[in-house]
Amino acid sequence: MYSYTLKRTLGAIPTLLALVVISFLLMHAAPGGPFTFEKQLPQQVIDNLNAKYGLDQPLYVQMARYVWGIVAHFDFGPSFVYKDRTVNEIIAQGFPVTLQYGGWAFLFAVVFGVGLGVAAAVRQNSLIDYFAVGLSIVASVLPNFVLAPILVLIFTVGLHWLPGGGWEGGDWKHQVMPIIAMSTAYMASITRMMRSSMLEVLNSNHIRTARAKGLPTWKVILRHALKPSLIPVLSYLGPVFVAMITGSVVIDMYFSTAGIGKFFVDAALNRDYAVMMGVTLLAGGLTILFNLIVDLLYAWVDPKVRY
Repeated sequence: MYSYTLKRTLGAIPTLLALVVISFLLMHAAPGGPFTFEKQLPQQVIDNLNAKYGLDQPLYVQMARYVWGIVAHFDFGPSFVYKDRTVNEIIAQGFPVTLQYGGWAFLFAVVFGVGLGVAAAVRQNSLIDYFAVGLSIVASVLPNFVLAPILVLIFTVGLHWLPGGGWEGGDWKHQVMPIIAMSTAYMASITRMMRSSMLEVLNSNHIRTARAKGLPTWKVILRHALKPSLIPVLSYLGPVFVAMITGSVVIDMYFSTAGIGKFFVDAALNRDYAVMMGVTLLAGGLTILFNLIVDLLYAWVDPKVRY
């Protein structure tokens, strides 16, 4: 397993380089630039700005300087829009926010999704099964951009229990609604996947053998059925975790959490190449990392898996 991990880690290097090249070319192929505004600046001013940030050099030179800055100094460069800030500072400000509420949202989605899926499968066609299936259907048709204003109307405008926005250093009252809005749809998907997977495993031969030996139901579920049922769910959790901790523009914009999702969208609208590249590489690196973690977890949940 150690050699497999090393190979995957080394294989991530060319993957990230390819991500840099493709993203760099696509961003520069788009019309306009970071200094293109509704009111056109004098050409001399634009030339001076391009010279200051190196945008007047050939594209391959810009790309080589950018890659060298990351490799040698882990420096994503200065922001073209926020003149007094670097990309590293912007990520350092926004990423901890999304990591905090995104991590809690992920935990909430996994715990409740797996729990409801297992309960629904074990008590198939019972009241809890109907409740879990109904809840997952309702949650699936309520994406975060629909659920967020509903939560504000209920808990802020109606009941006056929770603040409608802000972050306030991560106070729990300001996290409740962003966590619910972000996790609900993912929880519904995990519930459906876990239920169907658990039903399939419960009808397998080794579960019949365990029950025939007289094992208690809870031992059959926890020791023999749970791990194999988690395999399809694990493959889904890797990209889900990355999507949650890299932020949601709807959550950041609607609840004013000042997460990294807002910076990414602002950078796209303002053609701030450096911030867009920094957030893209962050998401790409985290995707590779957590896909590796998921692959390694396969060996834990399924003894037949060998790397």
